[in-house]
Amino acid sequence: MATIINASIDVTKIPKEALIKGKKGTYANVTVFINDETRYGNNASIAMSMSKEEREAGQEKVWLGNGKVVFTNGEVTVAEREDQDAPSAGRKTEEALPF
Repeated sequence: MATIINASIDVTKIPKEALIKGKKGTYANVTVFINDETRYGNNASIAMSMSKEEREAGQEKVWLGNGKVVFTNGEVTVAEREDQDAPSAGRKTEEALPF
């Protein structure tokens, strides 16, 4: 585990039309920013995710909340997309997850 962030969001700011009904719940796509500077004890921000078209049209971000990095080992890496059909060594199955 490379980084842990504690955060709070204002769920009343999530646009209802942005909620996605899935097989196992209702989801909202968000983007988490790790900032170089700390303000009011926080160095992370959370906003609703935006499409390329929304960004290019100059649409404003919907900011949901803030947080702070509480642990890091300094090794944050970019996640690679996994092939859904290929088994991944050491990957837990959904049934084995504790949540």
